[in-house]
Parts: sequence; structure tokens; C-alpha cells
Amino acid sequence: MLSQISGVGLIALDEMLTGNGDRNESVALIDTIPDSGDGPVGLFETKEMKQLLALRINGMGEAARKLVLVLYYFEHFTLAEIGKVLGVTESRVYQIHTKAVMQLRVPAAPPRPLTSSDPGRPPCAPACAADHRPGRPT
Repeated sequence: MLSQISGVGLIALDEMLTGNGDRNESVALIDTIPDSGDGPVGLFETKEMKQLLALRINGMGEAARKLVLVLYYFEHFTLAEIGKVLGVTESRVYQIHTKAVMQLRVPAAPPRPLTSSDPGRPPCAPACAADHRPGRPT
């Protein structure tokens, strides 16, 4: 066994490597290893995408479509398992799934801007309203 590992060399990750270019730069070995993680931006985008999908799914009409999407994509059920839960055939689950995915592919309506008459926006005082005229920077 010792003969099998004798050819293995150990190297420190903080060892500096020198470049062969014109600049003669040196870089630590650890800085040359690619990062396999998504990083904070990738994690945020994934989380945001799941939230947007959940909102779109919750806005769908038929309860069976919601259930199929949740069980298939979030709980990782097979179509046959979903069929057992719903009491329908696997082919019917496939039809429901296809219809739900087609509905999700339709672009969502863009959010409309709030107006002073919207219940979620506090009314402006007359002096404040002048600051929100179109064309005036906020």
C-alpha cells in the first residue's frame, strides 16, 4: 500500500505560483481553483425565482394544477405517484401538468405603477404631490 501512495505529492494551497508572461505575476495556488458554488448572487437569484414561481402557481385557477406542480417540482413526486394522490391516471396527470406549464409560460403582466388612489400608497400632502409630477426627478 505504501508503494501506491509514494508517487503522491503534497502541496500547500498558499504556495505562490509564478506566471510565464511578460508581467511575471505570482498568484496563490488556492486562487487558481475554480469556485463550484453559485455565490451570493446565484443563491439570491435562485431564491427569487422560486418565490416568483410560487406566486404564479398560487395565482393559478384549478387546484389540481397547483398540486401537480408543487408535487412534481418541489416534492419530486413522479407522475404515477401524483396520480395516486389525486386518484387519476398517470396520463391525466401528464395532461394537467402540460396545461399548467403552458399557463406558466405565458408572460406575467408587468406590475403597474402605484397611483395616489391605490390603497397601498399613502396619500401625499399637496406639497408632496407637486414633487411627483411626471417628468420631474424624484
